[in-house]
Amino acid sequence: DVANIQALSVACLLQLSMRKLDEKQWFRLISSLPPALFEASNAAAQRANERGIDPNGIEMLVEQLEFHRSLSKMGSTLVSSHLAHITTDKDISSGSGAKFDAVSNYLRLLSEMTSHPSGVICGVQVNTWVGLLRDPSIVRTNILSPHLDRVLTSYMNHIVKIRWEDVWEQEHPLSALIEASWDDDEEYNEWLGNLRSKTSLLFRSIGYTEPKIAASAIHSKICTLLNAHCNGEPRDRVNPETNELTVQATACLQLEGATQPLDNILHGLPQWSIDDGNYDEKRNRIRSIVRPLLSEVANMIVSWNPNDIWLKFRRTLLLEALKHYWKYEPSTLPTGVDSLLLYLSATDNPLKERLSEDIIGLRKKCGVSLVAVSKVVPDLLVPWLSQLSGRAKTLLTSGGLSPVNEMHLYEFLSSVATAVENPVDRSNFVADVLASSIQSLESPNIQNAIQSTEGLLSFMGITQATNPVCVTDRDFVKKVNTDFVILFSSLNQLLSVGKRCHSAARKRPNGGLPVQNLSPVIDESMQNFPDEGPVSINDLAINDPFVPLWPKLLPTLLQVLDITLRVWHPEFQATFLQNNIQRYALAISDDEAYLAMKQESSVGGVFGEGGTAGSIISGTDRRDMNLTPKWAGWFNELRNNCFQLLGLLCSQRVLYAPEISPLFPRLVSIITNQEHLRSMEHRHFNQFLKQFIEMMMLSCPSPLYQSHLTPILGPIFEHLQLRFQYSWGPILGTGGLSIDSTKPLLSNNCADAANQLAREGVESWWMSYYARGGLFVGDLNSVTAEAMVEKTRVDLTRTFSDMIQTVLALKGGWALVLANKAKEEQAGKKNDPSKLNSGPKSKISVICGPTNADGTKRTLAQLHVDARKIHRIDKLCHFLLLENEQIAGYLVLTMIQCLQYPDAYTCRRCTRIVHRTLETVAWVDRYTELLGYRLFSVAVKAIISEPKWMVGIEWDMINIIRDIYGRLVLGQYFLPGGQGPGLQQNRIASNPVRFEQAKAVDTPLLGGGILQTPSDFPRRVLMEIGMSQGDIVTLEKSLLENRSAKDQKEVLRDLLRVAADKTKGQNGILERAGKEESLLHQNTRKPDVTALPEKLVTYSMVKKKEEKNAGPDHSDGPWHGNLF
Repeated sequence: DVANIQALSVACLLQLSMRKLDEKQWFRLISSLPPALFEASNAAAQRANERGIDPNGIEMLVEQLEFHRSLSKMGSTLVSSHLAHITTDKDISSGSGAKFDAVSNYLRLLSEMTSHPSGVICGVQVNTWVGLLRDPSIVRTNILSPHLDRVLTSYMNHIVKIRWEDVWEQEHPLSALIEASWDDDEEYNEWLGNLRSKTSLLFRSIGYTEPKIAASAIHSKICTLLNAHCNGEPRDRVNPETNELTVQATACLQLEGATQPLDNILHGLPQWSIDDGNYDEKRNRIRSIVRPLLSEVANMIVSWNPNDIWLKFRRTLLLEALKHYWKYEPSTLPTGVDSLLLYLSATDNPLKERLSEDIIGLRKKCGVSLVAVSKVVPDLLVPWLSQLSGRAKTLLTSGGLSPVNEMHLYEFLSSVATAVENPVDRSNFVADVLASSIQSLESPNIQNAIQSTEGLLSFMGITQATNPVCVTDRDFVKKVNTDFVILFSSLNQLLSVGKRCHSAARKRPNGGLPVQNLSPVIDESMQNFPDEGPVSINDLAINDPFVPLWPKLLPTLLQVLDITLRVWHPEFQATFLQNNIQRYALAISDDEAYLAMKQESSVGGVFGEGGTAGSIISGTDRRDMNLTPKWAGWFNELRNNCFQLLGLLCSQRVLYAPEISPLFPRLVSIITNQEHLRSMEHRHFNQFLKQFIEMMMLSCPSPLYQSHLTPILGPIFEHLQLRFQYSWGPILGTGGLSIDSTKPLLSNNCADAANQLAREGVESWWMSYYARGGLFVGDLNSVTAEAMVEKTRVDLTRTFSDMIQTVLALKGGWALVLANKAKEEQAGKKNDPSKLNSGPKSKISVICGPTNADGTKRTLAQLHVDARKIHRIDKLCHFLLLENEQIAGYLVLTMIQCLQYPDAYTCRRCTRIVHRTLETVAWVDRYTELLGYRLFSVAVKAIISEPKWMVGIEWDMINIIRDIYGRLVLGQYFLPGGQGPGLQQNRIASNPVRFEQAKAVDTPLLGGGILQTPSDFPRRVLMEIGMSQGDIVTLEKSLLENRSAKDQKEVLRDLLRVAADKTKGQNGILERAGKEESLLHQNTRKPDVTALPEKLVTYSMVKKKEEKNAGPDHSDGPWHGNLF
């Protein structure tokens, strides 16, 4: 069978191509393959003719599809696995010679394969072409140039979506080939998504490498499409009611496929190919070709004026893609922006009482496109700022925009405003843009509603729900909905504009620092920066035009947050849970229930088939004219907006400004209100930590830690320790509550919880409240409900551990600062300044000049910002662990608790935090009992009890045991994170009982210190688990003699294995890891792979022996036959 022979031969070649062939073998192979394949193609054509089949017909393509697919994969692998042979060969570098011709011919073969009608053939080559294009030494040879036009055209054709209905109905000319390539539309859509994702980089790379080829190809593509489909021709999928094209129309699909290439190519084009700079003759010649082509493309798109809604949608996407071109040639920019503003108020034709989903989608996309354009070219829109502002006011006062459209319009104007040079004018314009939002919040209707919790409940229609008719009364629902939209939209617009202004401020030449002239040289010994302290709002406003609004906004924000949090106080819960309608104000939303389900994308979201719409309140969801299902989402939006605005207040440093000091006590009283903290559900507390507390700790200047962090962090950390204890108690079998207490409240038992609150009192009720995460899930099915509880419990501890990691510079932006510092030190030690300009080895970078450790560009402003961050890293760690007993005590206690919780994600991250804690405070006597007994006993218990959930992180826990024992008992300290060998300190000659202190005691980032007087607490723990005094002496001798990390951890593992064996059968409530999984018993297990027998026994030999030994028929025997 020729087909099988071909498939097997390609499979063999694929295995060969994945090996590291030497240069001679590789060149021989790529030289031989093209003629061999040409011969095979001719032979296949001859055989097809003999069988009466068209060699170029669809039947032949289907027959050879698998061969072509494997051939394409093998061919691309052969190149991508041996790029070094191309980059190091002198003939190829010179651009001539036999080897150059061989590689060029082979690349021509690959490029011709991409033109295969089935997309699966070209799909396997994407990574190869991207790898070739991203290698500078290959690009310089021009070996790729002859093939890139064909490659680019092929991929642009294949990312156009196939209409699967045509395949089902056999109307597509390639239906048979498509059905052979993909099993169904779901598999095709997944493949198409992956292809589009990968080709984004391919298109950008071609644009950057060969701007002339890319510009010519995209010009040809856009011209062809607009000439063929500008009016929707052939108008083959039309809505019969409106005569509008549907999204499945050929014109819409073809134009949609051109959007991504246009955006990526324009994004990838080098600046010299478009701008007005003066370059060498070659670049000027290329630019003289590229600019006219792109100018014609831009003019065609801007002048195109379709009537169909979906064609307008496609035009919007094409206009957005032009933002990269407008950055250098803005002649068509005003017309393009005007078109987007026009579409923002588009209506149905003929007019309808309610906007159609298509029009809503078009408006939303226009808003997003306006914001995207304004972020790229804000400075070019400044000359038209007054006209844009007038146009925006007209749209806003028309009353026809949705809240989302209004928010986009505000963001658009604020982005443009950030480019205004004069800080005063900038601030005045932003204030003018947001004046209507501020006025709405100050209106009597809103102010009356937020004076009390009862006022807010009435404002949202919850109070009136005692009369069930109200929640479905059309007029009442419309009024309440309109009122709430005004409140929420005002806050949301302020948040959106504030974020946009803050982002723009950080991109200014001074990096957003309230310092106008940055010194080109940074004094690393400087400890007190002039801006590290209270900075006035006027100084902050020089960079950020939003900050002057805070004195007017903050009182209202605090009041909204206060009354919103009060809704969850026990007295309101006791009332609402007993009412059949009001109870749903406390429920989760359909969207939150959907996130708790591990759904596939094919479900179609909350409202799709298999979604969760109507699962909380049976039979109704938020789209209905019913207030009840809307309340849960409204409270989420209101609460999250408040937390994010407070986070913005911190990020913009306004919280620390002198003008805000009169309001700070009010903020503290709300944030640390014990009833607020205790009443929040886990899902609320997650947002509270992520969006506010983390932002506050990262942004606070170090001189203000005592005044601004102490009054907030102390009560919060104290509360968290108790919340975690009650939340995980039923899981661990502690605290007196059974596992059943973790079940959430449902509609049929929520009244019982209200009765329990009245019967047993608040203090007892909190335990069960935290055990279920505070959740009330309405009519949700029990499986999803329990998954929701599990998710909220785990998310809370993960959020907390991630937050502490971030503020201790173990992840996030501060960790990058330390990585940059380490990179600089390495470059200094090796006397190699070039390392400062290189990114990570795993990332190819085209950035010229200083580079961050993650491969991004490093600027002078960032150097100044990083200097301040390094100062804060040291100060914040010291503050959290050594300057306030309440904060430090509850923080460390909570970390110790987290090591016991059956969640590997949390535990692994907490081990890193514990190492940083030991590096910082191990030398402090008052920490000895906490670290040497409580922490050490938790770590030892976690290892010897061998819980199944800890499989995979045992070495991390053993490393904690090593770190504690070394620092508190043996006088050894380690590199950060418990890495490296134990660095032994000498005993003091005058007092041999004590060790000399490590030089790095005051610098945790260099390893920290040790406890000078050895502690007996860790030894006591070892004796409690059955170790004798002799065992401990032997252990310490081994740890002193063998100081490498590997040896010490092996010693500890051997010791703990003995203790673990003594506890067999004492699994407790959690499942114990089996012997095959346990790290402690790895060395005692037998190899999984048995030795091969001396005599080879094949499958056919076994079958023959079975047949020979087969006895009589056993049909009347036992059901298991000869199995046993």
